[in-house]
Formats: sequence, structure tokens, C-alpha cells
Amino acid sequence: MPTLQGILQAHFAAFQSKHKLPKRIRDAAGAIMSCRTAAMGGHVERCPEGHAERVWYNSCKHRSCPKCGHLPTERWIEKQKARLLACGHHHVIFTVPPELHALWRYNRERMMDVLFHCVRDTLFVLLGDERYGGLVPGLLCSYHSWGRDQGYHPHLHCLVTAGGRGKAGAWVPAKKANLLPYLVVRDLYRGKMIAAVRGALHSGELVLPPDLPEFRLENTLNRLGRAPWNVEIRERYPHGEGVLIYLARYIRGGPIADSRIVSFDSSSVVFKYLDHRDNTMKEMLLSPDDFLLRVLQHVPPPRKKMVRHYGLYAEHNLEMLNASRAALGQRRVEPREFLKWETFWAKTEKEMPNLCPVCGRALVPGPRLRRWSTHDPGIKRPDEKAA
Repeated sequence: MPTLQGILQAHFAAFQSKHKLPKRIRDAAGAIMSCRTAAMGGHVERCPEGHAERVWYNSCKHRSCPKCGHLPTERWIEKQKARLLACGHHHVIFTVPPELHALWRYNRERMMDVLFHCVRDTLFVLLGDERYGGLVPGLLCSYHSWGRDQGYHPHLHCLVTAGGRGKAGAWVPAKKANLLPYLVVRDLYRGKMIAAVRGALHSGELVLPPDLPEFRLENTLNRLGRAPWNVEIRERYPHGEGVLIYLARYIRGGPIADSRIVSFDSSSVVFKYLDHRDNTMKEMLLSPDDFLLRVLQHVPPPRKKMVRHYGLYAEHNLEMLNASRAALGQRRVEPREFLKWETFWAKTEKEMPNLCPVCGRALVPGPRLRRWSTHDPGIKRPDEKAA
């Protein structure tokens, strides 16, 4: 099966020799190439009756690794489900115009913070207005930088409660069936983003691309102040779990799953994607160099939070959240039991990999393997003949 790891192992050395790559990309590529190989070290597990043994090489645990995202994502979903309010939710998407993408590439961390803050303030200001409910909502916001074809497309997905805590402390439903008027949201968000970018520019916080002098950026911001910005407010859902599961696919694992890679060789990579223009699956063929340029540009800055919680869903507002849960007939938030990998694996209905294929007993830990230590991989039975 073609994988991102295989593509990197085959082509990253040549790719790196042609491009000046930041440390975050070199580190991500190195982790993905080494994931679950002897380079990471590991341990051996053996049947207590001596029937078989299996090698487990360690995972890299990098958040851009397609192999390492499944269990952490499921743990994140379980934690968020335990906090969701039993009310309607909206899925709201805020995008950034292409005219700002070049600036974004040179100022990823600062522009990411600007986007989160402007979206939060837009929703808080409007939903705090008595015309739209006069309430404090719960927000869960997730940052994505890619489109389905791996192109650069910074945007923010928001799960928003269709109601919130009123000024008197009671639960208040949102007054609008569609949460907020689209044009009002769009214009306020646009104004806040332009003001924030202009403020960061004047305070010297931004690094300008070589072909974007300050006067030209000012002209661009002036034009954008008169242009429509893409904001999408989707219909109200009876609960938030569907959107939560959708967002979870982007929390870990990077921009492309191995299942979407069709094939690769020395000169090309083929992957499939959903084209939203006609809602059909298509295939794209790129050179390995172009493919890696597309995928690796989305490696996030180290230790940067891609998901942030505000209002009732903020970690420091637990008492407000519990008061709202009580008003909606829910119990207080209780810590979820830590999801073990065995429990997660059982949900897949696959055979447990830590059981002896001969007697069915659980394999027990054997010797640990240091990094770059090699061991015959797979199941090895004593009655097998040497190759």
C-alpha cells in the first residue's frame, strides 16, 4: 500500500537538497520516515508458552504523521463528547482571502493568532448583543491550512452552541434559527481582520514578503475592505457530535491520509480528493517534488494550538459550563476513563495483535530494543524453519 512514509523515504533526500526547509518540516519528515521502524527502537513481546513472538517498534507520535493520529484523535473525541452541551449547534467557517496568503506564509504563528482572536471576538460581540440573544456561547475552533487538493487554504472551523449563558446566569437560546445574519457576521469579521493585520503591520510585528512592500499591503487591505469575504453559517444541528467528529479528522495525522494515496514511483505521485465544485472524487497526478511541497507546507508550528476553546467550552469556565449543563438537564462534567489502545482496537473488530496466534494467550513484554536495533519483524514461531 502506498504511504506518505514511503514517499518520504524514497524522495525526501532529493527534495531537501533542492529546497531550503525550516526545522519544523525537517523534523516532521524525519519523524514520519522513522515511525514504527528500527530507527525508533521498540520492544519484543512473547507468548508465555513459547509459541510466538512479535516486534513492536515505537511510534513517532508526531501530529503530522498519518500512522499516529488514530488513537489520540479518538481520545480527543471522547474528552470533547463528555463536555458537549445537549443543545443545537452550528458549524461556522471563516476563510482568509487569497490576497493574504503570501503574508500568511511569512507570519504563520502571528496570523493564526489574529484569525482565532478575530473570529472569537466577532461571535462574542454579535451573540452578546440583545438582538441575537445577549448570551455567552460555547465555541470550539479548529484551524486548518489545506483544501482537499492539498493547496494552501487557511481557514477556521467553529462549533458554536445555538444558545448560551445569559447576563442573569440562565440558559438563553439563540434568537435566530440561523444563529446570526450572514452579512452582519461577514462584515464584522472582515473589519476586525483588516484592522488586526493593519495594527500588526504598523507595530512592526509582521515580516513582509520580498515582493510585498508596506504600501502595497496597505492598498491590498483597502481593496479587501470593499470585497466580500467567505463566511459560511451552516444549518442548525440538533447536537454537536457530528461536527465534532468531522473536526477530529483534522486534529492529528496531517493533511492527507495514506488511504488517499493511490500510487507513487520515481517520477509521480497520484492521490485522490473530493472536488467540492461538483462533489465528485478525482485523482491528481504530481511530481514527487510538487507533492511534498504541497503536503509539507501544512506542518504546523511546534507547540502551537490548532484547536482552541472559548466561552462555555473554555477549560477555565468549567463552573459556567456545569451551570449550563444543569439548566439543560445534564450532569456535571466528569473525567472520562483514559482510553486504552486495547479498548480502541476492539472497536475496529480486528483481531487483537497482542494475542498468541497459537494458544490465544496475551503476549508478555520481552527485551527492549534500542533505536536502530533490528529484529526479525512479524510473528515468529519456534517450529518455523529458518529462511
